[in-house]
Amino acid sequence: MNAALSRRDFFGTLSTGLGGVALASLMQREAFAATPPHFAPKARRVIQLFMNGGASQCDLFDYKPQLIARHGQKFDPGGGQRVEASISVPGALMKSPFEWAQHGQCGRWVSSALPHLARHVDDMAFLMAMRSPSNVHGPAAYLQTSGFVLPGFPCAGAWISYALGSLADNVPAFVALPDSRGLPYNGRSAFTSGFLPANHQGTIINASAPQPMTHLQPPADAKHVTPGSRADGLALLHEMNTAHAAERGDDSRLTARIESYELAARLQLSAPELLDLTGETDATKKLYGLDQSETADFGKRCLLARRMIERGVRFVQVWSGQGGGSDNWDNHSSIPKELTAAARKMDQPTAGLLMDLKARGLLEDTLLVWTTEFGRMPFTQGNSLGRDHNGGTFVSWFAGAGVKPGTAFGQSDEWSWKAVEDVTTGYDFHATLLHLLGLNHEKLSFYHNGINRRLTDVHGHVIKEICG
Repeated sequence: MNAALSRRDFFGTLSTGLGGVALASLMQREAFAATPPHFAPKARRVIQLFMNGGASQCDLFDYKPQLIARHGQKFDPGGGQRVEASISVPGALMKSPFEWAQHGQCGRWVSSALPHLARHVDDMAFLMAMRSPSNVHGPAAYLQTSGFVLPGFPCAGAWISYALGSLADNVPAFVALPDSRGLPYNGRSAFTSGFLPANHQGTIINASAPQPMTHLQPPADAKHVTPGSRADGLALLHEMNTAHAAERGDDSRLTARIESYELAARLQLSAPELLDLTGETDATKKLYGLDQSETADFGKRCLLARRMIERGVRFVQVWSGQGGGSDNWDNHSSIPKELTAAARKMDQPTAGLLMDLKARGLLEDTLLVWTTEFGRMPFTQGNSLGRDHNGGTFVSWFAGAGVKPGTAFGQSDEWSWKAVEDVTTGYDFHATLLHLLGLNHEKLSFYHNGINRRLTDVHGHVIKEICG
């Protein structure tokens, strides 16, 4: 390099081309990977499993003998406390239709709805007293994904992408794998980058679609699109982008868009192998439940999540259930029927993912988290066998890098109605997630509209009791 060429000139020249943007992004990512922003991380990547609709804690992980003893009675918590439900008249107390047993050396209670996960409680750290200030799907789901009740704020995956980037230059930092039946509550805004640069939004992969990632290749009938014409088009686009960027030096949206298209170009080469499961053994496919109709969809996405973190994706989010009143964990009508179906689809694939990560040594630097937006009530929804929304208490769990296995923190009351001891929130959940990635949640911020915004807003603390 010419000695007379200044550092500013060098990077200015470097960044004028599409390749320059990619190189600059790669250099920044490598710098972050070598020196974490705040302190040494325990985890390098995250797989988040989100149970869309509000998984019933008192039918899965939160064993309450009082629900069995008082089954069919009117719920009266005493002290003149008001009992109300989100969209229904509170019914009678209802015991879980599933049997309960203690599992593992830690003796954790798990219901018979989750026979596969029950075998792995010694690898998990449970948050038994999660609480949400909202019992409405949209706001509660936003709280558990972005830390705010309103839309427009970056989700956790976008924050992690912004802070750490991807671990490889040919895959996104943040990938979302929605349920094959549809997007979750809040739709695509569940994966938004909000006010962060647009390249940090989640890359959506529809695993069951003929083209899981759209627009990576020209349409089959577009015979006029040739390698030569594409090269000419990119050259023209580069010229226009350069002129546009020169006039708007303080606008990051163009750079973000260029980076997104560059990533799409790199994915044209990497995506086919990334999404191709033919190289996986029959034993692995069976482990994830790909040989059964009930578990094949969620199992495929869990297996893809493992393949993605192996290849450098930083944050993968796998959704169980679509938005709406059915085919998810929003079990208003019948816990025995609806929760059984949801649990069967999720249980074996999740246990398979945990076992596979552990067997491959990936759990040593990968964080696996399981969560939902809120829980369910201990009483019936009117005269049905369903349960209404309950923001008062729900359960989440962590496993893997930096997690103290076989532990539990917090406790709900004797009915699993409200969290009462060592209560945790979505803010604490996110603070802990960032902490395990080597990020201080109070220092990870972005200046927007006069405020230094954070994933945890002005709240949250690291749940050190579950950190190893």
